[in-house]
Amino acid sequence: MVVGMRLKMIGVLVALAFLLSGITVLPASAAPSDVTSVRSIVVFESGANAAAETAIRGLGGVKLKSLPLINGAAFVLPGVAAERAVARLQGVKYVERDAIVYATRKPAPAPVAEQVTWNVEAIGADQVWPYDTGDGVRVAIVDSGIDLTHSDLEVVGGVSEVGYTSSYTDDNGHGTHVAGIVAALDNQIGVVGVGPDIDLYAVKVLNRKGSGYTSDIIAGLEWCMNNDMDVVNMSLGSSYYVQSFQDACTALYESGTVIVAAAGNTGTLQPFYPAAYAHVIGVGATDASDALAYFSTCGPHVDLVAPGVSVYSTYKGDTYTTLSGTSMASPHVAGVAALVIWADTDGWTPGEIEAHLEDSALDLGASGRDDYYGFGLVQAQGAVAE
Repeated sequence: MVVGMRLKMIGVLVALAFLLSGITVLPASAAPSDVTSVRSIVVFESGANAAAETAIRGLGGVKLKSLPLINGAAFVLPGVAAERAVARLQGVKYVERDAIVYATRKPAPAPVAEQVTWNVEAIGADQVWPYDTGDGVRVAIVDSGIDLTHSDLEVVGGVSEVGYTSSYTDDNGHGTHVAGIVAALDNQIGVVGVGPDIDLYAVKVLNRKGSGYTSDIIAGLEWCMNNDMDVVNMSLGSSYYVQSFQDACTALYESGTVIVAAAGNTGTLQPFYPAAYAHVIGVGATDASDALAYFSTCGPHVDLVAPGVSVYSTYKGDTYTTLSGTSMASPHVAGVAALVIWADTDGWTPGEIEAHLEDSALDLGASGRDDYYGFGLVQAQGAVAE
């Protein structure tokens, strides 16, 4: 009887975890297709790519895509034994399992008239619009794409890294919701984003079911670097450390891009990636009372917090919906970072921009930085001087 009740409770908690999470990343070994074959990321030693790829093909590997950002490639290998054999090949630096990513959410009807939502007001973004709307700052939404026909969004460009389509429109919904938080238009309908004149770019790495691979994200980050993105938002992650993912983030950061990511929805102190990678701003979630959301992951990787409970924003199909999660918190910080970039005349580095966001945040919880609120609630008005 007690065991049965415990199992039911565990089932409820797992269901809640999936409903709250913006995106969850699981190891690729969890996928049924990995029973007979594995999809892997192979990183090569400098100058050894061609010879190593030939050897991998000799082991039955099929190359899916090159990943120049990390000097690697994604392969389908005939099994775990082949993956281990690849790891021992001369010229191979390391091999990692390509991870599968997931997302869930649901739509809601569009509002009749435009509204400035509570979350935008909570960070003071509406107070800086008279002199800073982020005009022309490039922000990439690395996600499920963006609804390209949404009447409250203007997408400047993008790319699809998923295999079944070259379109970067959103056939899932999550990416469109995130995009609206960053830059929904001030156009008398719907909602208004943190920076309504920010240039949005859709980097589609999740498919219509809300799943995809780490290698697709890495390829998307390379596109961001090659196309001079100022800010990248990743409302996705997992508790699994992936070296190639960290390497890609480091390369993008060193190219001059600010990287922002969701801190996770586990409600624990367990590290969550990419938010916990070096050079990535990890963002936790707060509610309308500035209290930490019960699901918000805590720990040293939390740098800032932002609204992430019952956030109303754009959604696929030219609609709107309310979602909760650190996935919703992260784009608030990405939007404020864009406002700071527009206002900055000194050419700050990504590290200097992060430090400025932290210095100007509203301190919550224990005095100074803590593992729950980080440096505090991001503040647009404090970060941007008129």
